[in-house]
Amino acid sequence: MSHKYASDQPAGVINHIQKVAIVGAGGNIGKYFAEELIKTGKHTVTALTRADSKSTVPEGVKIAQINYDDEDSLVSALKGQQFLVITMGVRAPADTQIKIVKAAAKAGVPYIMPNIFGYDITNEKLAKEYLYSSASKICDDIKSLGVSSYVAMCCGFWYEWSLALGPAHFGFDFKDKKVTFFDDGKTVVNVSTWRNCGHALAGLLSLKETPEDANDKSPTVSQWKDKPLYVSSFRVSQRDMLDSVHRVKGTTDGDWEIVSEPSIERYKKGIEDMKKGDRTGFARAMYTRVFFQNGDGDFESSKGLHNSLIGLPNDSLDEATKRALAMVESGWNPFA
Repeated sequence: MSHKYASDQPAGVINHIQKVAIVGAGGNIGKYFAEELIKTGKHTVTALTRADSKSTVPEGVKIAQINYDDEDSLVSALKGQQFLVITMGVRAPADTQIKIVKAAAKAGVPYIMPNIFGYDITNEKLAKEYLYSSASKICDDIKSLGVSSYVAMCCGFWYEWSLALGPAHFGFDFKDKKVTFFDDGKTVVNVSTWRNCGHALAGLLSLKETPEDANDKSPTVSQWKDKPLYVSSFRVSQRDMLDSVHRVKGTTDGDWEIVSEPSIERYKKGIEDMKKGDRTGFARAMYTRVFFQNGDGDFESSKGLHNSLIGLPNDSLDEATKRALAMVESGWNPFA
């Protein structure tokens, strides 16, 4: 039975999340979640990993070996966990997340942060479109099981990842020093760095789980039950990104080829290419869609942010750009 106030709990019950399980704790975003949670000293973090996994997890993280095709192994690993974070790569089998969610319900996990880090799940225009429909569906699936509540981290695209990945994403081709602006390149969207997403999770789970009593108005984890957690490092345009590159590299517009493409046309072409089997078409369509000039990618202006409620620190755009450029220069390829 859930309790609305901590004062309703039996004596001795600790009013904050202690046990956190992470799927993908050795991955691009998962490691930052694990590291920042460990730093707080308030949590026991357990990584759910396959027996044949080659990834390494941050120091201090416990390991529970699981088999995604064996529900009993998942349920056993999740027993006693209070908060589950799911992070998976784009190549993970499509049914893996729902298997984990169902196992979490059987294990009685109260909270799940699903693998939908990105844009506003309450945006009905996006939710109706194929590229974004899976986000609202997994949240509905979690609620339908009647055990866990979801907390969706709406953080926008990951900045370093997206800038470094190439022209199909934020439009930047660093090898040829060419950038494609969607429309005029001045549409602002919310984005977040990996590390700040880690700070956001740690900040959220450092809060009390429930209010102490009816007079306690401080933020608590429970206020985000079945709701989005809106966080953002930056509200930026492609123009802002290019200016940041200039500051970091000492370049100017004259060093780059700058072209523009209507966002709606780029989006439609991406969808067409995706249907033909071109994997970059999906990325071009998904990224371009949030740069439409209707503001769908700027959830900060329409919904506000929860940064201050969870103690999220300020981030540096130029430092993030510097990290992205270092990734490019190192030959980083997450899909190799």
